[in-house]
Amino acid sequence: MNGPLPSPRSLYRQARDKWLFQLGPSEPGQVTLTMRRVFIVPTRPGLAFAGLLLLMLIGSLNYNLGLGFALTFFAGACAVADMVQTASNLARLQLSPGRAQPVFAGEEAQFELQLHNRGKRDRYAVWLGFQADGEPRQVTDILAGGASTVRLSAATTERGWLEAPRIRLVTRFPLGLFRAWSYWRPALKALVYPAPEYPAQPLPSSGAASEDGHGTVGLDNFAGIRSYQPGDPMRHLAWRQIARHDPALGGQLVTKHFDGGAVAELCLDFAELPLQMALELKLSRMARWVLEAERRALPYSFRLAQHEYGPALGDAHQAACLRALALFGREGQA
Repeated sequence: MNGPLPSPRSLYRQARDKWLFQLGPSEPGQVTLTMRRVFIVPTRPGLAFAGLLLLMLIGSLNYNLGLGFALTFFAGACAVADMVQTASNLARLQLSPGRAQPVFAGEEAQFELQLHNRGKRDRYAVWLGFQADGEPRQVTDILAGGASTVRLSAATTERGWLEAPRIRLVTRFPLGLFRAWSYWRPALKALVYPAPEYPAQPLPSSGAASEDGHGTVGLDNFAGIRSYQPGDPMRHLAWRQIARHDPALGGQLVTKHFDGGAVAELCLDFAELPLQMALELKLSRMARWVLEAERRALPYSFRLAQHEYGPALGDAHQAACLRALALFGREGQA
């Protein structure tokens, strides 16, 4: 059993929404909101205004008021104009997906959306939000010939790819008598890394000896002091010597230099983790170790199934390792 079967009512709603509101799969590339994709209904103030027009019309008929007829038809014409303007505030907008930066499970994924207005009329008070979240909470204006960028947040609970949910665009501009809306499912997804283990466990101390005798985990012979270079571990800073330098006289950071015998390289190997550990906990620990090695500027090698990377540091190396952890066992989603 994969779960409870959907009720006939929910199946009816899904079929109705798919047919009436043209809800379909994700749409790659740029999408234009044609008039057929814009839906409009009166709001509560709009219904109250319609009732007021009816009362004004009845009063004008009973008392044969010429000015009453004029006022009634003028107000009705304003309502019709508002309906046209409200629908036109969304129609012919061009939508395109932006970027979605990777996040860790438990954080909020940020989906970047771009709205382009190729027309000669400004678009005001366009609200955006995910359909499942209820009423949209993000609002933007798009000037004539311009564009606007909106970021929507979605909660993450597990690693892997997270596709952007269906988006609803809503507007009540200019008078609020009508509510126009449209739907869009962008072909946009965010990569969710495993949540780093907390509290963090110590980095593994085992590893292969480096050929040149310069390792990163152990230390051998103290060789002296040299100027600090980007990438030097913070624990190697020579604090006593730094304290003797007066910053006003051009003092600088210095670090301890070691050389000598071979020491162990830092190797993050998934196969070395205890067999009794749960899979997700193993991946969380590996993610924590990757972040810790980067923070301490310790070059590290990485092994996970068919993914094997040599000792390195930097954003590209970290991203490759975290991506392998996020998609482990889910290569079909890559």
